[in-house]
Amino acid sequence: MNYTHQFLFGIYPYIALAVFLLGSLIRFDREQYSWRSESSQVLHTGALRLGSPLFHIGVIGLFFGHAVGLLTPVAVWDALGVPHGAKQLFAMIAGGVMGTLALVGLLMLLARRFASDRLRKVTTFKDKIVLLWILATLLLGLSSIISSAGHMDGHMMVLLMGWAQHIVTFRADAAALIVDAPLVFKLHLFMGMSLFVIFPFTRLVHVWSGFGAAAYLGRAFQLVRTR
Repeated sequence: MNYTHQFLFGIYPYIALAVFLLGSLIRFDREQYSWRSESSQVLHTGALRLGSPLFHIGVIGLFFGHAVGLLTPVAVWDALGVPHGAKQLFAMIAGGVMGTLALVGLLMLLARRFASDRLRKVTTFKDKIVLLWILATLLLGLSSIISSAGHMDGHMMVLLMGWAQHIVTFRADAAALIVDAPLVFKLHLFMGMSLFVIFPFTRLVHVWSGFGAAAYLGRAFQLVRTR
């Protein structure tokens, strides 16, 4: 294991997490007027009505799928009697479906944005970075399914789960677990972690508001009285 691998998969995850959390907090505190999704629907609708739901459903499914799949201890799956190969097959199918939905939706949004003169003029450099970075991350994730099909014993999946769980529990040997992982997995992990780095500086911060919107479910109804 060389120093580059140790840095990327043993140290960089904590840098990404620190930038993600502190950057989001500082932006919310100092630049609240920039905390928005910057919707462009009023400029041009196009494929937004279909592309946006597909993209968001796919991304939300991928987020929670990765969270549950990577952070649930292996002992829990073993206690439930779920074979590693079966879990990997389910992850490949679910990830493939959600990843395809997100990819189709994103391609529609990209085509809409770059085909319209009005949208191209309001598309910032940060917007382009976010869209293309997510596109590359999705393509790498879908490509990893092909690599996973070559070893259905679930061994690599268990190593990736171990890496993620070692990271969140601050154990120093996390990087060693995936030193022999195929390149496509390492690239996907790096691109995914880097999304957290660029998150606070882009329109992606509206994701926080999406989670916060759940609090509205418990709020009282607004009372409107006529004169």
